[in-house]
Amino acid sequence: MVKTEKQSTSRQLESDPKKRELEDGKGKTFCGHWDDRKLACKFPKGVPWVRYHGTYKDLNINLISPGKDPSSGVDSIGTISASLVTYASIQALKPDLIINAGTAGGFKAKGASISDVFLASEVAFHDRRIPIPVFDLYGVGLRPAFSTPNLVKELNLKVGKLSTGDSLDMSQQDEATIFANDATIKDMEGAAIAYVADILKVPAIFVKAVTDIVDGDKPTAEEFLQNLATVTAALDQTVCQVVEFMNGKCLSDL
Repeated sequence: MVKTEKQSTSRQLESDPKKRELEDGKGKTFCGHWDDRKLACKFPKGVPWVRYHGTYKDLNINLISPGKDPSSGVDSIGTISASLVTYASIQALKPDLIINAGTAGGFKAKGASISDVFLASEVAFHDRRIPIPVFDLYGVGLRPAFSTPNLVKELNLKVGKLSTGDSLDMSQQDEATIFANDATIKDMEGAAIAYVADILKVPAIFVKAVTDIVDGDKPTAEEFLQNLATVTAALDQTVCQVVEFMNGKCLSDL
């Protein structure tokens, strides 16, 4: 997740921790000074979360990774980890904007293809089933993303609704709710981040790159792993373009 006092996202950078470069896909680089030390003084002791901090032009950027699960050693994915790290990051860093950048499954019936990068217009859950009046709406948790019409136009980004759940696969019940949510893309974190950001009154946008076609012929896990490296590169380029566009602008200009 990048978090900045002017913007925020979710990505991890590699190379020299004292100086890192973000490529924008056009031969240019974003050069800044980066510090990859954990925020031991601001995050609770013992958490696996990792923070990278740096500046690019007039932007103060914090990139937060949930890190590895201490018990299993795998990446901390899903809504619980996303909620915790979003809450702690907002409390510690006071960002003006959160950019949740990550991968997602896409639906070809809604026009999604592998490596497409979407900006979510709305986010909702598809696996919180509470069949009681009003509680059912709470379970779905539909929320709009922060509106960025100028960003969409400038970068020619695809726009679609995002549906979130804690499983990589899709059960028949999940599918019915995703259809009801009119979702184009499906992930495991977005709606949880939106919930926390909404409560704490921090605007959030969601940049999602498609790794697998949920309504396609290939098994989801197989297609996800096959495309992950290529799609992550496409996501990197787009996030850099997003950051470049935001530089020097107020939130109302986005």
